[in-house]
Amino acid sequence: MWRETRDSRLPRARSGPISARHVTPPPPGPPIAARTEPRTEAPPTRPRHVTEQRPAPDPGPVMLSQIFILSSKGDRLVHKDFRSEAGGGSTDLVDTFYRKITALPRDQAPVFMAHEGLHFVHVRHAGLYFVATTGHDVSPFTIIEFLNRLVTLICDYCGSLSEKTVSLNFALIYELLDEMLDYGYVQTTAPDVLRNFIQMEPVLSKAFSLLDLGSVGLFGAETQQSKVAPSSAASRPVLPPCGDQGARNEVFLDVVERLTVVITANGTPMKADIQGEIRLKSYLPSCSELRIGLTEEFCVGKSELRGYGTAVRADQCAFHSSVKLDEFESSRILKVTPSPGELLVMQYQLSDDIPLALPFHLFPTLERDPTGRLRIYLKLRCDLAPKSQALNVQVQLPVPKGVVSLSQELSSPEQTAELQPSLKAIRWVIPRVQGGSQLSALFKLEIPGLSSSSLLEVGPVNMSFELPMHTCSGLQIRFLRFTAPQPGLPHCWVRYVSHSDSYVIRL
Repeated sequence: MWRETRDSRLPRARSGPISARHVTPPPPGPPIAARTEPRTEAPPTRPRHVTEQRPAPDPGPVMLSQIFILSSKGDRLVHKDFRSEAGGGSTDLVDTFYRKITALPRDQAPVFMAHEGLHFVHVRHAGLYFVATTGHDVSPFTIIEFLNRLVTLICDYCGSLSEKTVSLNFALIYELLDEMLDYGYVQTTAPDVLRNFIQMEPVLSKAFSLLDLGSVGLFGAETQQSKVAPSSAASRPVLPPCGDQGARNEVFLDVVERLTVVITANGTPMKADIQGEIRLKSYLPSCSELRIGLTEEFCVGKSELRGYGTAVRADQCAFHSSVKLDEFESSRILKVTPSPGELLVMQYQLSDDIPLALPFHLFPTLERDPTGRLRIYLKLRCDLAPKSQALNVQVQLPVPKGVVSLSQELSSPEQTAELQPSLKAIRWVIPRVQGGSQLSALFKLEIPGLSSSSLLEVGPVNMSFELPMHTCSGLQIRFLRFTAPQPGLPHCWVRYVSHSDSYVIRL
């Protein structure tokens, strides 16, 4: 959920480009490295004891053959052929790529694949495949960076990313590709530069709704403990249409943490890792320097000690290249000059030493009843603070393969549970869990020929959940403050979200 910060003193805007200006081929613009031309003049005379260093070989400019966007079912939404180098038609390439993706195990598709001298590089966002092909010796990491920036630009112009958004704005996406690439050579990915050339107006899809429980974990809901940002923040484009002067000046800061936890059968954490990041999303056309104040007790490394309160530790930290760190050591302040769009300000990692208690503990009981059925009793305890809550909690419990039927007794009517025959698992869904509460579920399984070896097939339990307004590391944002005031007072919002990346409990 978004929360407005206490300090709202904000600056006079000042513009600044994200990357270099729009140029013509063959030299590509950022983020691709510039091409270095060899020296033609005679080298100056050097002393004999000085060893001449030869320049590194030039990898050459990035050259792409095709760009296409596919839906999760393999439908072609956008296709752009820049060099006509493919032997077959575009439909054959799309079918070939989708066949290779679907033939592999789930979520194990490689990012880089080869087929008859043509290389496929793809990324996946919101269920869509963004694919680039090339027949030349090009670094796949450079193409991945380009595809990710293409995704970011579509989100900036259209407000959200989905199959419907791409279908409604295919003309805008084609115009973006025409300006970003020329005959397969990358020209620029800078939003400020592209905005001067894009003429198509975005078509916005249905606005975000807080009534959709599937999205509550992202932007929360109006509660007594917190004030949240308007719901239109999810679908509002960062770059408004040309001539639109009614855009609201707002800055959103996300502190997002992903939990990777393994808990043993006796309840002892065997592994507990946190991957966190601070993301900034600016709707200001231009602004001056923004100061982000972190928790003063934030320590980097095991041996560092700061302040007199409870330490907030991180093993590693990484910052964006535009972040100034001259006040980080003394006051834990990050300084950045944001442009319209999203910016990954900071990434941090914490391993095996989480200062706060784990959000969930599970207490299972397995036994046979007199009728020969398997009884599984699960008691789920939420160890969050009473004012906190967990949303979209799902518990998945693998069961023996010979299960015929399932009967259940749940502790509250809003909970649901079902047997998934294809996965041979029970899926227990809890829409909301209040901190400090305890829930239970009793499952009775009919298993013909139940034996002691069948009990070994039960577990481990996998959990997924979202924790709004909560960070497991304890990291907080003290303030968002601009260096200079300005007449139109923008709003600054801060949101904390923690969610499970892998939360495994062994039985």
